[in-house]
Amino acid sequence: MSGPVRRRPVPATVLPYALLAILVVVTVVAKRSAGESLLIDLALCALAAAWMLWVFTLHPAWRERTRVMAVFFTVLIAIMAVLVARDPWFGFFTPAGYIYAFGVLRWPWEPVGVAAVAMVSGTAQAYGVEKTSLFGVTIWVVIMAANVIPLCGFAWFARRSAQQNEEREQALAEAREANRRLETTLAENAVLHEQLLAQAREAGVHDERQRMAREIHDTLAQGLTGIVTQLQAAEHAVDDPAGLRRHIEAATRLARESLSEARRSVHALRPEPLQTARLSEALANVAGHWSSLHEIPVQVTTTGTARPMRPEAEVALLRTAQEALANVAKHARATRVGVTLSYMEHEVALDVRDDGGGFDPSRLGDGATDGLHVDRGGFGLIAMRQRIEGLSGTLQVESEPGAGTGISACVPAEPAEVSA
Repeated sequence: MSGPVRRRPVPATVLPYALLAILVVVTVVAKRSAGESLLIDLALCALAAAWMLWVFTLHPAWRERTRVMAVFFTVLIAIMAVLVARDPWFGFFTPAGYIYAFGVLRWPWEPVGVAAVAMVSGTAQAYGVEKTSLFGVTIWVVIMAANVIPLCGFAWFARRSAQQNEEREQALAEAREANRRLETTLAENAVLHEQLLAQAREAGVHDERQRMAREIHDTLAQGLTGIVTQLQAAEHAVDDPAGLRRHIEAATRLARESLSEARRSVHALRPEPLQTARLSEALANVAGHWSSLHEIPVQVTTTGTARPMRPEAEVALLRTAQEALANVAKHARATRVGVTLSYMEHEVALDVRDDGGGFDPSRLGDGATDGLHVDRGGFGLIAMRQRIEGLSGTLQVESEPGAGTGISACVPAEPAEVSA
């Protein structure tokens, strides 16, 4: 905890005044019958009542001032101790001290105040014990311990309970905030879903986009609904820390499963060559079709040991090769093209090189590079770079006028997930 546990102060009650009034009556009756003076006792009782009335009852705003309440409690305990020293029956006034100790003192001063009240109470109880002998001192110590230890223990347990309640309230607030963010995400996803449908209609691929939208809806919506349900259940488990933790863990697990299902749905849209073949075979098929179409020979080479990769990495490399070949056909005026797929220990690299006219790479940013980097309606160099760098990979373009062009894409060689 970063600060003291702040609670509402104990409301002004009649108990302290009622106890004091009863003890005044007892004092008057006892001392009149004994013929003793009442002046000091009545003055102390009046002082205690006036002190409680002025500082605590009539000024409720002062209850939030830590120093004022500390002074209030200290003075009240001092008056109480003097009354007990004069007349032991004023020990029955100590419940008022406990009320104020638990109500106005902040941790760690709360157990100190409770101990002080307990010592006053123990003093009243041990009033008649002879303290000049070892036995009498032992009895006095036992009485004091019997008052101080249980009450301080109760203060500690009350503190722990208050901390646990605060932690439960904080967890509930966090669950509500997560629920609110989740609802916001659902609303944003709904808007994005509508935008995707509109773009699909404009692009003329209405049927395929609808299928993708249904897949996303069936995975994300159901998963998010399950998360909302778990978080709502967590709100009702505020008094059960184990249950609250269980529901939050279940929501986290559902979020991870929903993310995995969303990826599987997107993977269903992988390029056709990757549906039934490995990346090396898919590259060979794409290059063969391209070579047949454009009558430019393409040599496809695979080095290293081919192994399964993450589907999104295979898609990124295949799309990069397709776009690079498309650019060769549009701009390079090449007579030969080489495609090399290299499986290394930690990376997989794709190189597409041609012997075409080349260009000046420094002109990539001025919009005059033969359309290589931003073809209208095409993937483009920028999109290739974003796709590769989105996988923590790198994309490099090497070219020189009259010396051909080379595009190198490299992505981490993370293995494909093994499905259960």
